[in-house]
Amino acid sequence: MQRFTQLVKILSNSTKTNEKLEALRHYFTTADTLDKPWVLALFSGRRPKRTVNSSQLKQWCIKTANLPEWLFEECYHTVGDLGETIALLLPDSGQQLSTHPLHYWLEQLMRLEKAPEADKQQFILQAWQELDTGERFVFNKLITGGFRIGVSQQMMVNALSLAYDIPPATLSHMISGNWDPRQTTLETLLHADNTNADDSKPYPFYLAYALEDGPTALGQPEDWVAEWKWDGIRGQIIKRNGQLFVWSRGEELITEKFPEYAPLQDALPEGTVIDGEILTYANDFPLPFQSLQTRIGRKNVTRKQLQEAPVAFLSYDLLEWQGQDIRDKPLQERRQLLEQVVEFTNHPALRLSPVITFDSWERLTELRQQSRDQGSEGLMLKRRSAPYQVGRKRGDWWKWKIDPFTIDAVMIYAQKGHGRRADLYTDYTFAVKDGDKLVPFTKAYSGLTDKEINEVDNWVKRHSLEKFGPVRTVQPELVFEIAFEGIAASNRHKSGVALRFPRIHRWRKDKTPEEINTLLDLQQLLQQYKG
Repeated sequence: MQRFTQLVKILSNSTKTNEKLEALRHYFTTADTLDKPWVLALFSGRRPKRTVNSSQLKQWCIKTANLPEWLFEECYHTVGDLGETIALLLPDSGQQLSTHPLHYWLEQLMRLEKAPEADKQQFILQAWQELDTGERFVFNKLITGGFRIGVSQQMMVNALSLAYDIPPATLSHMISGNWDPRQTTLETLLHADNTNADDSKPYPFYLAYALEDGPTALGQPEDWVAEWKWDGIRGQIIKRNGQLFVWSRGEELITEKFPEYAPLQDALPEGTVIDGEILTYANDFPLPFQSLQTRIGRKNVTRKQLQEAPVAFLSYDLLEWQGQDIRDKPLQERRQLLEQVVEFTNHPALRLSPVITFDSWERLTELRQQSRDQGSEGLMLKRRSAPYQVGRKRGDWWKWKIDPFTIDAVMIYAQKGHGRRADLYTDYTFAVKDGDKLVPFTKAYSGLTDKEINEVDNWVKRHSLEKFGPVRTVQPELVFEIAFEGIAASNRHKSGVALRFPRIHRWRKDKTPEEINTLLDLQQLLQQYKG
């Protein structure tokens, strides 16, 4: 546990990629064999389920530290992180510190998943007594999840590549799939003969770069394939040894969440892996992402949800054919095979993402303006001769999204951030006009520069009207342009609408609150979007 705590400290405090890579490489080279798969799991989205909720941790800390609840809340709002707040408030136990390794604590937590609350409390309190402040912080983060330390999946891959001298592309595939850190070792995962041992194992996804300045610099149009960029969940459908598996890009096995795909277990050819998009789809047209959200996160799908938000898989690449990895073949060859697979399967749950016909960049630019009419976010451009690569690689795949919707709004609430921004007001609520009233319609916390954040923070502290815990009501004076990708009707919001990917586009210092948009503008935008 001490070694992992030191690793987290280095990763949290460093802003240099090479320092983080070296810390990870050194850890994987020297750590306990049973700890290594757990660290890979923690930093690659395979965290165990939470066995204790935040409210329980808070109450146990308050009792142990003998604090009034209001004082705990004030400390929490100042620190901005629950795990760190608890670690700082707990008194020293005076006991001898534990030498248990990381895997011990995680396995004990998992055993408590269905245990009575009293057993959970006893274990947590004993752990707090046996760990020092730094280890307590890490232990609390193991419970609550969400290590915000700037370690991406690709950084993990690169660090393991350095430690084990395996090419990153090969290694990415080795560590994918449905493995359990309690039942495997990192060395087993990285053994060459083990690559195909798991029938469910997906391939690492190939990701596109954003095309900012248009496609004219890409060369000849005939060298490229254009498709619509769908707004769904990126996924892979796998058929191996008579079994069907559906994976999301976040490496979550989601087969059971989408029963519409079950017939593909019999219909798909053996040894097939397809890359594509999970979309809600009705009347041969994709539905807004909000309809897909009604299906996300639900363990059991009702008949009503199946009827109101039916799901299809829009396929656009073939990665494995007849049990052979064909990612090195040119896109145009993979596409021809994919078309054969979809035609052979002949099932409405599996559809082919259409190719857009164009003969010049000017014509493609015109077609891009029709993206929303097609239910898409813009265009994808893929080089015909390109192999299917791993991760985000510049050159062969580009996403050319349409311009977002924008609304001018006034800030009415501000809340402090978390972690390094716990002392700054960084999370804001915005409103539009409805006659003489202001109606809140969205929150946003990204889009401003550090300089602008500090400026807004200073303004909030001088213009607060009321305090509700960590939230401040502020004078409605600052105007911002809010950008978003989509809009949908919502009964859960006072404004009657919900936005897709809202963020601050720019600070409109040139506008007054009297010039912001209205609720009617949002409603008209909603009608236009439904269009």
